[in-house]
Amino acid sequence: MAEEYRLRVIGRVESALRRREDAPKQHGDGAPDASVVIDPPFADAASDIRPGDRIVLLTWLHLSDRDVLRVHPRGDESRPLTGVFSTRSPARPNPVGLHHVEVLSVEPGRLHVRGLEAVDGTPVVDVKPDR
Repeated sequence: MAEEYRLRVIGRVESALRRREDAPKQHGDGAPDASVVIDPPFADAASDIRPGDRIVLLTWLHLSDRDVLRVHPRGDESRPLTGVFSTRSPARPNPVGLHHVEVLSVEPGRLHVRGLEAVDGTPVVDVKPDR
């Protein structure tokens, strides 16, 4: 029997990417600059993040299919079906996104970042230093 746990959304992504189909497969594939808006109760937790910092964002890929277990890597049907745990596919039982980004600037409750391939409105569940 699978256990369930609750996550707390701590913020949301603001991005020019509006549809899942528009999102690059990886940050190195041309992800636009974006913002992470931290919800007010959690803003103090981001108070030590500075421009130039490398951070890891954990997101909840809310538009992903949670029932898919095998995919063609990068959506390329010429590649063999592969278990999602061996890929970076957003379709997975728990669609947690892992994003290594660079902080460009910081405002109260907002981090402007480079290299975030998540679509506008994607829930953010955690921020960690990338060290």
